[in-house]
Amino acid sequence: MCNGTELLICVMPKSVALLRGINVSASNKILMTDLRELCAGLGWRCAQTYIQSGNIVFEAEEEEAALEWDLEQAIRQRLALEIPVVVRSSDQWTRYVAANPFPDAAETEPDRLMLYLSKSQPAATAERLIQERARDGERIALAAGALWIHYPAGAGRSRLSPTLIDRLIGSSSTARNWRTVMKLQEMLDASGSGAPLRDAG
Repeated sequence: MCNGTELLICVMPKSVALLRGINVSASNKILMTDLRELCAGLGWRCAQTYIQSGNIVFEAEEEEAALEWDLEQAIRQRLALEIPVVVRSSDQWTRYVAANPFPDAAETEPDRLMLYLSKSQPAATAERLIQERARDGERIALAAGALWIHYPAGAGRSRLSPTLIDRLIGSSSTARNWRTVMKLQEMLDASGSGAPLRDAG
């Protein structure tokens, strides 16, 4: 089994796991070393984390929904925290990158282009309803089964709150900016090719 702090050579990373709302305030604190230990305890192989917001690249055989449940339960039992988890396969992740509806923003404002991944398929009305509430040039699109939002004025100033977005999508969601999306794609590509990697967080 691979250790997240050592040199890694993995056959193919199958999935990305994203945790929602950790390490953004005094609550929901999770150390990445603890998170990697939880993943190892679940039998996930070659688990790597990226930065402190809860991004994991790993190998496992189970379906995405089962992987989400397993990690949520492990966090609840070991750390006494209720943290939603979203898991996507490496193929799904590659499709998100290819389907980016705002390549101009990805090029010029990668920190202001956000990919929202939800527990269930976004409602067909989500794009229209969120766009109706958008301000300051915000652009919304559904692509490849995910919601994308470009925040020209920055997400921190937006009226599109996480609670509102969840309600209009129809389930809990978590967002990553384009810079993080591409870093996770890089990690998938590198470990998928058998190249050695060191953990990033």
